[in-house]
Amino acid sequence: MSGTIEQPGTTGVTAERPLGIDELLERVRAGYQRVGAREAHEAARSGDALLVDIRYAALRDRDGLIPGAVVVERNELEWRLDPQGSHRLPEATGHDLRIVVICNEGYASSLAAASLHQLGLHRATDLVGGFQAWRAEGLPVRPATP
Repeated sequence: MSGTIEQPGTTGVTAERPLGIDELLERVRAGYQRVGAREAHEAARSGDALLVDIRYAALRDRDGLIPGAVVVERNELEWRLDPQGSHRLPEATGHDLRIVVICNEGYASSLAAASLHQLGLHRATDLVGGFQAWRAEGLPVRPATP
């Protein structure tokens, strides 16, 4: 994404400038409603949402897992959740699926949710504060290794 701006000292001349990550996050987050940890927990418990943990293995090993969440490495996310894809997960049942993407602190998950929107998964969202917010709320976590 880029934005059109007028360069200083150039009357009427516009140029493209790259977005910084903060502006990019602001733009993509404006496209959907993010959820808090308790709302995500309730949605998953009621069967209204699929929780998808995109944290890398070292963080899952260190901090644990959210029971019931599907673990999908970030670099595989689109392939695993595209309902039309040949490599989709069984849970990727349709474009109306509500997906809550969870990263460690709620930044990478915002970009991931925006990517899922581009695939037509219009109910995709992410968890504000990520796994760390989930844990801080005292919601269920289990060790990554038994």
